[in-house]
Amino acid sequence: MSHLQQQIIKEMGVLANINPQDEIRKSINFLKAYIQKHSFLKGYVLGLSGGQDSTLTGKLAQMAVDELNKELGAETYLFVAVRLPYGKQKDERDCQDAMEFIKPSERLTINIQESVDASYKNVSDALDRPLTDYQKGNIKARHRMEVQYSIAAAKSLAVIGTDHSAEAVTGFYTKYGDGGADICPIFRLNKRQGKAILKELGCPDHLYLKTPTADLEEDRPQLADEVALGISYDIIDDYLEGKSVSEKEARIIENHYLKTRHKRHLPVTIFDDWWKS
Repeated sequence: MSHLQQQIIKEMGVLANINPQDEIRKSINFLKAYIQKHSFLKGYVLGLSGGQDSTLTGKLAQMAVDELNKELGAETYLFVAVRLPYGKQKDERDCQDAMEFIKPSERLTINIQESVDASYKNVSDALDRPLTDYQKGNIKARHRMEVQYSIAAAKSLAVIGTDHSAEAVTGFYTKYGDGGADICPIFRLNKRQGKAILKELGCPDHLYLKTPTADLEEDRPQLADEVALGISYDIIDDYLEGKSVSEKEARIIENHYLKTRHKRHLPVTIFDDWWKS
């Protein structure tokens, strides 16, 4: 194993083997402790996409607030699951199945299409040229997070992120979009470990066996993450578990990691030097 692989594994916090029940308890305890530490918080909010990561994170959040409420003997805390479709989402049935699995304290739906289209048009007009479809996709991701923070402000909630280590190592998220949150309870898990935990929790298997997609691009709808990344999650998971991968595969992962370091840091100041290396 190379020095860089060791460094990445340490930074991403991935264990070679996990006990799903132990990891469920770690995440729930983390979510409970954070909310209790901040007395102004009344719970959590998360955008549900119908995919593996938000389904897992949402379930853990609901379990955490349910435990806290039971311990207090009062309905003090809540988890708000918000649907944020752009127009009509192709896998809406999966989103509703995820809602039924999680059974959130409160459900909201806010269609972001009108506001995203307005932003896209205003910026394109100002630049005197249209933004690319990819750039519009990032507007969608950032607007979804903006809406979640507005809900959080109105209800005194913390915003949960769905970032896990197989996503974090590649920087496969939008900066200040789905990469912006207050707390990330599944960071340290890779993709296959998340699947194992959902299976342990009794999640319908079609929600974690479906092809992962950010689904932000209209020119390439439902584009698979693995196509966009140029490598499979199985290989990324192997790498993060310290297993041997080919030199080419390691180079792809490490190039993603190095190119996206800025996403995993707060804005740079003159006192930082990590960006020079």
